[in-house]
Amino acid sequence: MRLGFALPQIGPAAGPNALIAVAKQAEDLGYDSLWVLERLLFPVAPRAPYAASADGSLPEAYKNVLDPIGTLVFVAVHTSRVSLGTSVLDLPFHNPLTLGRQIATLDVLSNGRAALGLGLGWSPDEFEAAGVEMHGLGKRADEFIEALNAVWGPDPQEFKGKYYSIPRSFVGPKPVQQPRPPLYLAAYAPGSMARVARLADGWNPVGIPLEGMRQMFGAIQGMAREAGRAPGAVSMVVRANCVVLDEPISSDRFIFTGSLEQIAEDVRATEALGAAELFFDVNFSPGVRTTEDVLGLMAGLWRVSGTRTP
Repeated sequence: MRLGFALPQIGPAAGPNALIAVAKQAEDLGYDSLWVLERLLFPVAPRAPYAASADGSLPEAYKNVLDPIGTLVFVAVHTSRVSLGTSVLDLPFHNPLTLGRQIATLDVLSNGRAALGLGLGWSPDEFEAAGVEMHGLGKRADEFIEALNAVWGPDPQEFKGKYYSIPRSFVGPKPVQQPRPPLYLAAYAPGSMARVARLADGWNPVGIPLEGMRQMFGAIQGMAREAGRAPGAVSMVVRANCVVLDEPISSDRFIFTGSLEQIAEDVRATEALGAAELFFDVNFSPGVRTTEDVLGLMAGLWRVSGTRTP
């Protein structure tokens, strides 16, 4: 199983020096990938609760979020080996032509290291700010992926759909990775899981207990077989939002929460489920405010992961 790490792209540590330091240590230790997320804004009075917190409040780190694609292009210059992925971009806030060209550009400038993770979004405030309605997202997502594949395909291309249209054109650049960079989708509802099975290269879960991941990934693999895809066509790339504590938790422990050793147990269990990749995000962990905090946890998680020796 590959191991990755989320860049310090959000919160008080976000900036060029932190990005360079974390990216370089990741390559030095042997991590396989680096990741960013997307957050458009931090509403003062949010209209929907944040599902990942007990009280529904947004993490303070979301008050400062560097643009995800710009961040990856910057990091590409300072790395040579790790893949560079998004987990996730909110599909409704983008256009497949402009996003396709941005990801292809990242793939060219990084010599074939881009990976694209997409989700549907959840915040009514962000949908309002982006000028997008929240209904019909499933059909929009299907068409978006079809148009995205056209953008990355042989020229000249033409696409006509309900939501997106591209006149017959030459569209460059084309990604180094062909037929496309890896495409991962976040999915929790049956319809979204079916979309992963039909159209994606992998499923990108976060915040799901081990048994839930086992059942959902098995369902996705079954749907992929029913869709006529080859065995192993859909992989699992797990986002591990870590809450690292000094002392172990004795009971009622949520996945990737606790001491480093307890999180390492979750890593090994996730690998046993058949995950192709797991990446740690420590940006939400208590007390993480500086570059040194991130670097220390990165080294500690690598040390205890048990998957290999740096």
